[in-house]
Amino acid sequence: MADIRTINDSISVAPQITPDDMPAIKAAGFVGIVNNRPDEEEAGQPSGEAIRTAAEAAGLSYTAIPITHAGFSHPQIDAMTGALTHAEGPVLAYCRSGTRSCNLWALAAAKAGRNPELLVTQAYDAGYDLSGIRPTLDALAGGR
Repeated sequence: MADIRTINDSISVAPQITPDDMPAIKAAGFVGIVNNRPDEEEAGQPSGEAIRTAAEAAGLSYTAIPITHAGFSHPQIDAMTGALTHAEGPVLAYCRSGTRSCNLWALAAAKAGRNPELLVTQAYDAGYDLSGIRPTLDALAGGR
């Protein structure tokens, strides 16, 4: 199974997962999957549809919010907020390495008013560096 890294009680992130990972993900207590990886980004990766089918068969919700090289947008940030808000338990977000998923979570949390310093610490503790998006986190959080 993928290297799942817990950020906080509501979200963990991971590199690419497979349909075969779904029973273990469900058994680990997750209630939803957020796919932040566009299809066909890399040869041989499972399609979003294959992940969705396996997730739903395992009783997990599935949300696709693909993040490309173009970066992050407010609709993507808002979609992540919605996915986390509507989940009734912890969510696992994934992409190629977990970095885009962590960044999108942090942007959504900052936009919701969470303290950027806390977000940076939580991401760091999970093995991710948010220094590249720190100015955006501060701006989204309104300078908190």
